Amino acid sequence: MNRREFMSLFGALGAVYALGARVRAEEGPRRVGLLVGMTNDAEGKARVAAFKQALGRLGWTAGKNLQLDIRWSSGDPNRIEAYGKELIGLAPDVLVSASLPVTASLQRRTRSIPIVFLVVPDPVRNGIVANQAKPEANLTGFATFEFSMGAKWLEVLREIAPDVARVGLLFDPAATPRARRYISAIEDAARPSGTALENLAVCNDAEIERAVAHLASKARSGLIILPDNTMVRHRHLIASLAARHGVPAVYPYRYFAQSGGLVSYGIDTVDLYSQAATYVDRILRGAKPADLPVQESSKFEMVINLKAAQVLGLDIPPTLIARADEVVA
Repeated sequence: MNRREFMSLFGALGAVYALGARVRAEEGPRRVGLLVGMTNDAEGKARVAAFKQALGRLGWTAGKNLQLDIRWSSGDPNRIEAYGKELIGLAPDVLVSASLPVTASLQRRTRSIPIVFLVVPDPVRNGIVANQAKPEANLTGFATFEFSMGAKWLEVLREIAPDVARVGLLFDPAATPRARRYISAIEDAARPSGTALENLAVCNDAEIERAVAHLASKARSGLIILPDNTMVRHRHLIASLAARHGVPAVYPYRYFAQSGGLVSYGIDTVDLYSQAATYVDRILRGAKPADLPVQESSKFEMVINLKAAQVLGLDIPPTLIARADEVVA
């Protein structure tokens, strides 16, 4: 190819690119709907801010080339259904679902709009995707806890409160449809030591108060809080009840310990929102969810609240403090 032919081809390609840019400009900004499973509080805002910032680094700015519609369900099933219907009605290019109940609801409503999920445990067993390596449908995203995490929570509780002989498992059956799988992992871990377990199924603040008081009435009791939206909404109440009744507790997310809980061990959810933005970017640029493998969470963190430990009269082992990602003094 001589120089004249090359310049001619270069000019033609430039014209095609310019035409494509004009078409995209005429089409207006791309639209992304985000349905968050928690409340619009400091933690929720931090997650969404991380999502926006990650999109910004990838070239997507709300108000310019991106329309971002955000809805907060607060874990309420009625809000999840109503907001899901509303967002789908806006015909977004991509939907982002944060939590298992939100994802399952959107999955029932649309098989065509791409969905990027996050904060979803074991998406295969929960029926969200058929295969993590090849999702095959309109959903992909980022899985959170494996159910085997239950054993780790019990391990941390034993390390921080070695005298505990009975452990209550606090959860909302409606918000944690697969709670039994977490419980099975905890049962397997508890069996060799003979640690007694008690399932504390709750759905509101009154039931949570009764459950913690009931557990505290039994000597040498501890508490493990399973990850679900009800526990998230009532985290301040749960932490205050555990302190009032002198019950050492292990929580699944950082913000539980930051809200007064004793210790948390789990995924970095803010980082997960940043990761979700990368898949949104790829889909907006033409990728199909079926071609994007579901990724496992890889960043875990432990937070210890020394104030809560002092209230409970616990001396935190130095080895545990050394392993903590954050210590609340």
